[in-house]
Amino acid sequence: MPFVTAGDPDLDFTADLLIEFQNRGAAMVELGIPFSDPVADGPVIQSSYTRALGSGLKLKKVFDWMRDLRSSLHIPVVTMVSYSIVYRQSPERYVKAAKDAGFDGAIIPDLPPDEGDAVIRAARADSFDTIFLVAPTTPPLRRRHIVANCTGFVYYVSVTGITGARDSLPDHVIENIDELKTLTDVPICVGFGVSNPQQAEMLARHADGVIVGSAIVKMLEAAKSLPPKDLLAKVGDFVGELVLGTAEGGQARA
Repeated sequence: MPFVTAGDPDLDFTADLLIEFQNRGAAMVELGIPFSDPVADGPVIQSSYTRALGSGLKLKKVFDWMRDLRSSLHIPVVTMVSYSIVYRQSPERYVKAAKDAGFDGAIIPDLPPDEGDAVIRAARADSFDTIFLVAPTTPPLRRRHIVANCTGFVYYVSVTGITGARDSLPDHVIENIDELKTLTDVPICVGFGVSNPQQAEMLARHADGVIVGSAIVKMLEAAKSLPPKDLLAKVGDFVGELVLGTAEGGQARA
């Protein structure tokens, strides 16, 4: 599952990216809704939010854009969105607007499920997925509570801290993924720190999905001087390698 920020560098290119990801075999896309004070995101994604907001991007514009793009996509798209944005709209209005625009669910990293009754009720009423995060430090009893409120998938955070590509992942990742799978039939997807096809293949031997964000966003920023067509191909090639890695890991698990 690739992650990109809506509107970085602009929504037209973001649309091209989502279609490219789909064509490269991505099963789902996570779209970051830019916010001035992100909670879980590291400097790479924070910078992309700043660039998008600096261009005047607003939530309504993202929803209108997605409504126009949706017919070109057959894979699910979920938002990574701060609860501040949801709260300002009201959970009911946010869920309805996101669903009507064509989004399939929301990851709300700063909303604990035990404080999210309004969002969960609105989402269930509109067949909209709620995805909550489980961290390596989450106690066993709380893990059960979190996964019980997840639909779509459970987002397992592979590292303690913020988003960002890592050269290696902690030893406890696999053990925690396997433990989560005993608690729910909802797919377990792993994010934070995944940066290369080898890590994706390793994780796919145990998890149902692998999320890669900072490595993609960093590539977009580093290669921004390339012509758009070449930049799209460069990022597409990388996502294609990640897809191949997860496929090989999934085959090994099967």
